[in-house]
Amino acid sequence: MPGQPPSDAIVLFDGKNGDDWTYSDGRPSQWPIVDDHLACKSGTGNIYSRHKFTDAQIHVEFSTPLMPQAHGQARANSGVYLQGRYEIQILDSVNNPTYANGSCGALYGQYAPLVNVCRPPKQWQTYDIVFHAPRCGPDKKIVEPGTVTVLQNGVLVQDHVTIHGRTTSSDDTDVCAEGPLMLQDHQHPDVKETFMQFRNIWMRTIPETPSK
Repeated sequence: MPGQPPSDAIVLFDGKNGDDWTYSDGRPSQWPIVDDHLACKSGTGNIYSRHKFTDAQIHVEFSTPLMPQAHGQARANSGVYLQGRYEIQILDSVNNPTYANGSCGALYGQYAPLVNVCRPPKQWQTYDIVFHAPRCGPDKKIVEPGTVTVLQNGVLVQDHVTIHGRTTSSDDTDVCAEGPLMLQDHQHPDVKETFMQFRNIWMRTIPETPSK
């Protein structure tokens, strides 16, 4: 069945508990579980998977809230961060103009999605991501940049694009190390709460290949 974890998947959220998620300081996540989904508790902070990874296939389902009074980057903003460093943007991009590489499906700040396939608010959407982490030499310097491919709602929106550095101002400095999946609690001066929802989150480790 599409979207269901395959036999070799690491399930990060199955609708039953949020034990696999913490804040950056290691405290357990306070995001509540409502029915079968994980609901962002605005103002508490981003949450991180306990499991860390390098190369991986990642599946995330999300639903954006209806926020008709908000516009641009204020409207249903969140993100899926690969290794906590590289953001695949989540936004309500239905009739909501913003800069192209900040719209839903973008590798934030670097690549606009190939096409806008966003569904209206309150409908469930999917990200299927294939991520290859940067390769580093013995001196901890990148010798081969990372790449990412993204399908949104089954449609290709990022086609094996090269990642040009982090898309976050995190104090994490070791881009050669494994990293967690991060779900963003976005803060914007025009909104107090963004009731983002997530469900059915899993990943598969891809065997690493040596750098060229």
